[in-house]
Amino acid sequence: MTPAQHVVAWLTDAKRVLFITGAGLSAESGLPTYRGVGGLYEDAQTPEGVTIEQALSGGMLRRDPALCWKYIAQIEKACRGAMPNRAHGLIAAFQDRVETWVLTQNVDGFHGQAGSRNVIPIHGDVHELYCPACGWEDRVHDYADLEFPPHCPRCQSIIRPRVVLFGEMLPPAAVSRLSEQLQRGFDLVFTVGTSSGFSYIAQPVLMAASQGIPTVEINPGKTPVSHLVMQRFACGAVEALESISSAWDASLRRPPIT
Repeated sequence: MTPAQHVVAWLTDAKRVLFITGAGLSAESGLPTYRGVGGLYEDAQTPEGVTIEQALSGGMLRRDPALCWKYIAQIEKACRGAMPNRAHGLIAAFQDRVETWVLTQNVDGFHGQAGSRNVIPIHGDVHELYCPACGWEDRVHDYADLEFPPHCPRCQSIIRPRVVLFGEMLPPAAVSRLSEQLQRGFDLVFTVGTSSGFSYIAQPVLMAASQGIPTVEINPGKTPVSHLVMQRFACGAVEALESISSAWDASLRRPPIT
């Protein structure tokens, strides 16, 4: 059996599947995969003399909102004009055959745009804005019309995106939803395009591996969970998911996923 056929054998018996996704998935949409919130920035120091972690922190947003918003805006600009790629679409199509959940580190909102319904954006979505002072909120297509730092149209306080900045806690609602779904259990866990560097991203793979539940990693490079997974695809997300989907179609003798 090919690696894809092994995965299809697991899919055939699965009732619930989890995809854990990171910046590598959106790289094939043209987004950068370097370091930082949502997979941005490769330079440790900014021109302002602080690290990118300091610039994109909750503390900096309070102390120097203009500086923090400068880099928040760069994240949004990197996403602007990009679209979900074939891998996002294939993951969304899985839900027509098996209950599919997505735990994503990405803040680009591509999974929802591609049609995935059960998405847990653990780091938030850069397009969702809100005012911590009065509760005003809105979803924007892009930041093109914003002045930085942007102010609340209701109370004039500085607003922020609904994303997790450095030094901030994960959103309780997302953590609760993830915990609930992990307790229900999954029959197959995919990790796609993520370095698995955060404990809460690696945890579902570790849990599955300890229970003998099939696990699949799709990543050109090795990660801390690579030695634990049952099947590994050392390539990009589109290539791997295309091969799995094609093998699944063949096994079911159905028209291919479009």
